[in-house]
Amino acid sequence: MEAGNQTVVLKFILLGLSEDMDLHPFLFGLFLSMFLVTVLGNLLIILAINSDSRLHTPMYFFLSNLSFTDIGFTSTTVLKMLVNIQTQSNTITYEGCLTQMYFFMIFAGLDNLLLTVMAYDRFVAICHPLRYTVIMNPRLCGLLLLVSWLICLTYSLLQSLMFLRVSFCKEIEIPHFFCEHTQILKLACSDTLTNDILLYFVTGLLGVIPLTVILLSYYRIISSIMGISSVAGKYKAFSTCGSHLLVVSLFYGVGLGVYLTSGTTHPSRKGSIASVMYTVVTPMLNPFIYSLRNRDMKRALRRLFRRGVYSQ
Repeated sequence: MEAGNQTVVLKFILLGLSEDMDLHPFLFGLFLSMFLVTVLGNLLIILAINSDSRLHTPMYFFLSNLSFTDIGFTSTTVLKMLVNIQTQSNTITYEGCLTQMYFFMIFAGLDNLLLTVMAYDRFVAICHPLRYTVIMNPRLCGLLLLVSWLICLTYSLLQSLMFLRVSFCKEIEIPHFFCEHTQILKLACSDTLTNDILLYFVTGLLGVIPLTVILLSYYRIISSIMGISSVAGKYKAFSTCGSHLLVVSLFYGVGLGVYLTSGTTHPSRKGSIASVMYTVVTPMLNPFIYSLRNRDMKRALRRLFRRGVYSQ
């Protein structure tokens, strides 16, 4: 159906990371390896936490959910790219693009909110250690997780419904390896003011507010740690939140870089290359950060491996 210079788009073209066909086998091998490492690493974190009763605490409860979210986050984008490279077809249907955007927004939002909840958990553990088990009770942990899911599901559904109102020109090439919401809106022919307002509002809600909570939590945490007299006590207190602080720095640092590179009026491949760090590298590194810097996780993983060896 034609309407002036607007048309009903049945499919999009994902330009990917490179037009050089000679690079495609290398890109396929690289991203397949990174995807498998991400899935295996995060699955091991989940299995280790579930199999060790000593890790059934609020911190590891949220960590296992973060690992599940990272698997979904990477799978949403990388699997389609691998299929496109393997089949040498860079198209995605309108419905497929909408579905990919929906799940991408869910898992990206969950990553953000779970890191915020984990920062609050570390704040309570260090600043109010005697009341930790009372405050971070199973009911509150379950409620925080439920609210996080409801916020992300509602926002993603709302954005997807708003996207249905957008019309596109005949130029439907997306300089990205997945259907990224802001990139696609730049290709629209119809007015996207309402979509932009909603996007900026939710960016503030799911970006600025959680980051503020994280910064305030760590301000209080650092103040409490500095008040500890012994060096050993300071090291022990900081070691409980060091992994989380590193993951937060990586997540928001890379996210800010992606936001700055995608802020141009005309979309380009710079944003897609930067998004690789955000959607692939960060979820891949999280299991290594939490396992290599955490003695409890290393012990749980060793027990899990021994159990697997002995069961054969």
